[in-house]
This record gives sequence, structure tokens and C-alpha cells, in this order.
Amino acid sequence: MEEELKNFIKVWISAIISISYCYYISTRIKAGVFRLLSVLPVCALFLVLPLFFSSAHFSEAASFFFTWLANFKLILFCFDQGPLFPLPKNLSRFICFTCFPIKPQQNPNPQNQFPKWGFAIKVAVFGMLLHMYEYKQYMSPTVLLVLYSLHIYLELEFVLMLVKVLVFITLGCDLEPQSNEPYLATSLQDFWGHRWNLMVPAILRPAVYTPVRRLAERKMNSNQAMFLGGFATFLVSGAVHELIFFHITREMPTGEVTWFFVLHGVCTAAEVAVKKRTFVGRWRVSPIVSRLLTVGFVVVTSGWLFFPPLIRSGIIERLANEAFLFIDFVKHKFFTFR
Repeated sequence: MEEELKNFIKVWISAIISISYCYYISTRIKAGVFRLLSVLPVCALFLVLPLFFSSAHFSEAASFFFTWLANFKLILFCFDQGPLFPLPKNLSRFICFTCFPIKPQQNPNPQNQFPKWGFAIKVAVFGMLLHMYEYKQYMSPTVLLVLYSLHIYLELEFVLMLVKVLVFITLGCDLEPQSNEPYLATSLQDFWGHRWNLMVPAILRPAVYTPVRRLAERKMNSNQAMFLGGFATFLVSGAVHELIFFHITREMPTGEVTWFFVLHGVCTAAEVAVKKRTFVGRWRVSPIVSRLLTVGFVVVTSGWLFFPPLIRSGIIERLANEAFLFIDFVKHKFFTFR
């Protein structure tokens, strides 16, 4: 743990220096290809930073923050687009908005910044989940699949909430929510576009969907261009997830994760096409039924294509073991301090 913390400090020092360089070149190099060329070495560095960690948690976080979010934001920034445009008013904001899945809230509502009761419930559920892992040899594969899905979701929620609290304290600005109770999604379009990890669609939309759709509209009608743009977005997301899985498992990609996102891209497009039919307005599915179908589809397809690479490599068990190790580490430091 202590060695990983040293690596953590080194990685973040490298990242902060690199992002500071990007911030200052914005005043010297106009948006366009030349700015992109000057930023590409930083993007290349961010591709390898997760490899400096042996911890699955640190590798996963570094891959998500640097390899995915920061690289996409910096590429958009090179053309005066995305969350970094207009340029944040100071360096600390630029660093935070580059690395983390956050952006300022346009219409702040302080009462909804940090839902304490909901977070406390999720912490309690996560504690019960870790305890249940001790009896996993008695559980069916279906039950384990549900536990794995819940584990990934809760850990992501904790990381995002921690980041939000730290940035809120540091910058003193209201931030938009990073997710919107994805288990309440009533459709795949609702799940991927409006509820799950909201910063990702906010980046992929200007980086992939919009340019692909504009190019496609030159050769095909708007509906076909919209489908192609959505499909390209899911395909890119799948490819990036393959890279994240490589950073975590250090095993060559199998393509299963890409197929997971391709499947969801096709199904989401089909769902949108069906909704446009006139008869849909006369026949509506109950919200409870649509939520069960949506969440069930996500869980089942995750068990089929998303989780197998993680299960085969033993990453799920490592995540649980590292959680226990971190708890013991904190307890030891706390009692030593006292």
C-alpha cells in the first residue's frame, strides 16, 4: 500500500505538470492542428500512466481519469470544443476539469450537492456486499453476477463522490451530478444518455457522435446518419473500455467488451427507431416494467460480455481483497495515530 501511494504521488505530479503545460500553450498556439501536435505527447504519456500501478483500483482510476477523460478533453480543447472551452479562469480549475468527470453546474442547487442519506445507504450496502463475498462458494452464478454488477456500480459511485467533494472543497464551485440513479432507467437511451456516468456521453457527443453524424449526412438521410453516429459512439466507447481492461488486467483484449457496447449501440438505435413509430404513442409500457427490462438487459448482457474478462483474470476478487486491505490500512494508521 505504501509503495502504491508513492507511485500515486509520482503519477499525479507528472499529470499536473503535463496539464499545466497544456494550459499555458493555449495562450501561445491557436486552436487547430498545431495545438493538437503540441498536446499529443501529453496524450501519449496519459496512455501509459496507469501501467505504473499494480493495484487494480489505482490502475482503473488512472485509466479512467487520464487515458479516457483527460485525453478526450484535451483533444477537444485543441479545437476549442468540449468541457475545457471556454478556458477555465485559472490553472487549478483547468487541472480539475481536465482530469476528473466534473463540470460546473449552470443552475446550482446547494441542497442537492451531496445526498447524505443516499450515500450512507450505499456505504452500508457495500459493507454487506463485502461480507457476502465470504460465502460466494455457496452462491449461484446468477447471484454472483448481480453482486459483481452492484460492486462495480458502488465503487464507481464512491470514487465519483469523493472526487466531487474534494473538488468542491478546493474550487468552491457547484458541480453537475455525475450520475442520475441509473437503476431507475426506463430505456437503454435513458440509461446511456441521461443516467449512467454523465460525463462520458458529454464528451463522446462532441468528440465522436456529432462529427460522424455531420459527415454521414453528406451521403445519407438524417435517420441513417443519426444511427451511424450513435453506433460509432458505442464502438469508440467499447474500444476505450478494452484499453481500460488492459490497464487493469494486463492481458490482451478479447473483444468481448467491444461487442458488449456494439450490442447496446444496435439495441439503443433499434429502441429509438421503434419509439418513432406512431403506434408507440397508443401503447405505453409501465415504468416499473420498463425499468425491470432495461436493468435486466444491462445485467444479463454484462454477465455475458462485460464481466467475463474481469472474472477470468481474477480482478473482481482483487477488487474485494484490495478493499479489505485498504480498510485494514486505515484502521492501522488510525490506531497508530491515536
